Amino acid sequence: MYNLYSRHLYVRIWLAVVAGVIVLTLAATWLVRLAAENERERILNAPREVTVRDAENRLIGTGEGVRTRGPGSGLELKVTLDGGQKFTLQVMRRPFPSGGMHHGPGPQPWHWPFGYTWMTVFVGIAVALGVYPIVRRLTKRLEALQRGVQRWGEGELSIRVPEDGRDEVADLAKRFNAAAARIEAFVRSHKSLLANASHELRSPIARIRMGVELLGDDRSNAAVRDEISRNIAELDQLIDEILLSSRLDTREADIGTIESVDLIGLAAEECARVGADLDVAEGTDSATLTVPGVSRLLRRAIRNLLENARRYGAGEVQIRLESDARNARILVSDHGPGVPPELRERIFEPFYRLPGASEKTGGVGLGLALVKSIAERHSGTVRCEESEGGGGRFVITLPRQT
Repeated sequence: MYNLYSRHLYVRIWLAVVAGVIVLTLAATWLVRLAAENERERILNAPREVTVRDAENRLIGTGEGVRTRGPGSGLELKVTLDGGQKFTLQVMRRPFPSGGMHHGPGPQPWHWPFGYTWMTVFVGIAVALGVYPIVRRLTKRLEALQRGVQRWGEGELSIRVPEDGRDEVADLAKRFNAAAARIEAFVRSHKSLLANASHELRSPIARIRMGVELLGDDRSNAAVRDEISRNIAELDQLIDEILLSSRLDTREADIGTIESVDLIGLAAEECARVGADLDVAEGTDSATLTVPGVSRLLRRAIRNLLENARRYGAGEVQIRLESDARNARILVSDHGPGVPPELRERIFEPFYRLPGASEKTGGVGLGLALVKSIAERHSGTVRCEESEGGGGRFVITLPRQT
């Protein structure tokens, strides 16, 4: 119940309105009852003129009646006859059945046959039933705005929220939609500029590569040629990863045909290419390690993890494949220095490198960011953890073929 109260605004508004009306009803009931009691006391305590007549309707005496004191008492009448005789008459209160309400003679400004407690209960129920649809309608619009903002924050920049009404909620929705449109246009322009610039860079790189080849086999230029070739390869890799990252970040872009991918075959090919070890968990086979996806992208993710392990790790690199009832996992382990716990999320950011790693040969800081993008586009996840034998371990989790 507490979670329902703390997580949903409409419950808090609804309960606040109901509680406020109940308190107001109790206060109004108490004030009305107090006024009724005061009026009753005033009427009962006021003297009353009394006349006494005989059987022939002749006036034989006059007097006055006053209220007697004490619980259960009624009226006390003091009468003086014409002959000077004085009498005192007492009229007791009429008994009423238990549960009835009677406050003596006089007007009753407020009367409720079931008592004030039941009246409060009935008022509370009526208010709760009447207010709930109004409150719920208002908060549903807020919930729609919340869902839209959440989806937009998750990367669906084209999402917009309804702008029904002319109140503050509608104004907030309009402002959000306007801001979202401006940001989407800015991001699209930025990605387009980046993609176009990367594409245009391929032409001068090709010309530089051709020029290097024209240098021939002169041994005096071998060192220079090798250095230029290495830088061209690194620049070419950077351009390729920027283009791929740009396509993956654009959810509307076509990433390829979704098909059944055998992770065992894919991992075996990549392990053979770099000389890594492949270990398949006991009880798993191709059927349990088949996932829906784009083969070339999953191959790229495994290759990036292997290259990262060979570049920053030490010793053997191992791939282990596991599966359970719902997911398949790819675990790439190395025996390097590992990644500090506080940086295991940041290493998946574009162009981020661990402190002291910027001077290492190769790598442009986009490999792990691409692995994360590829995993997310396949409805999966990737994480970094400490390997059991020391070093780092990257785990890609992908939903299995259903």
